[in-house]
Amino acid sequence: MFAAVITTIQEPTRGVVKLVEKLAECGGLLVVAGDKQGPAHFASQHFAEGCRVDFLALADQHASEFDLARKLPVGSYSRKNVAYLHAIAAGVDFLYETDDDNAPLDSWQLRSESVAAARCVGPTNGRWVNAYRYFSKELIWPRGFPLSEVRSELPETRMVAATRSPIQQGLANGSPDVDAVWRLILDRNFAFSDGAPVMLEAGNWCPFNTQSTWWWPIAYPLLYLPSYCSFRTCDIWKSFVAQRCLWELGYGITFHAPEVFQDRNQHDLDRDFADEVPGYTRNKEIANVLSRQQLRRGEAQVGDNLHRCYAALVAAGVFPSAELELVKLWLENFRLAATRGTQPA
Repeated sequence: MFAAVITTIQEPTRGVVKLVEKLAECGGLLVVAGDKQGPAHFASQHFAEGCRVDFLALADQHASEFDLARKLPVGSYSRKNVAYLHAIAAGVDFLYETDDDNAPLDSWQLRSESVAAARCVGPTNGRWVNAYRYFSKELIWPRGFPLSEVRSELPETRMVAATRSPIQQGLANGSPDVDAVWRLILDRNFAFSDGAPVMLEAGNWCPFNTQSTWWWPIAYPLLYLPSYCSFRTCDIWKSFVAQRCLWELGYGITFHAPEVFQDRNQHDLDRDFADEVPGYTRNKEIANVLSRQQLRRGEAQVGDNLHRCYAALVAAGVFPSAELELVKLWLENFRLAATRGTQPA
């Protein structure tokens, strides 16, 4: 089974309707985490037949078997954690997360954990790599990429074949995931070029997001979205922790050519900028803190490594101690969901 996961405070958007059409073609499940605002359910008449839609209203979340659902803040993007747990408990073989303003392109397709051929950036010790530049010669960078590194030289790549990659990020055309600085100065409708995927081996840092991202079971514990940070940094800081833990499994993050078109929801760019300030000032520091951690190798250590990373970030003053309590609860609930997912239907 395969599931897509989103959060929303809107009635089904064009992007969500298009996503359901794609899911119907492949027998997928859509899991939607609602919140205090927005619809109480998704009406089935909006959607093509053949796709199961599990809409989790706030009351449904609070009544679930997951204690985390009752501890997460209301009115927060981190409520997506409950949708992850719901999908994992349903026994999904892999998971795709996106947002309600992203519509799959015609080229959108189910991914495999094994990437057939990729341009590989070799291992290094703490280098920042702007993955967007492998798909465009124009000046553009991902949200969360340090501004001081925007004009850094792009490393050369080598072609590799049949490489396992448990976390894969697809790019977005139209309104790609960039920071408020890019939007305030350079904003325009944007299209990336096609091309072979790009994989960053251990030691290469590049933020990824939750807008068109594929996850396989070995990386499921790393899905955790933090609560005690701004909306514009939560998925970016999640991505740094996930990358650091991924290295201990012997893998790197893969970026794909565009697979969605983002018709961006209404945003206040001045507010976005203010929400991104903690990232502008601390993203390099966060990467350095994570790089210094002595983590353990192997699949059995993924959850413990996640906890160690957040403990280090709490000690560095990036997160309050309350975040670590949520991480512990996430790991407990993840184990419960994973157990549910292995039981016969």
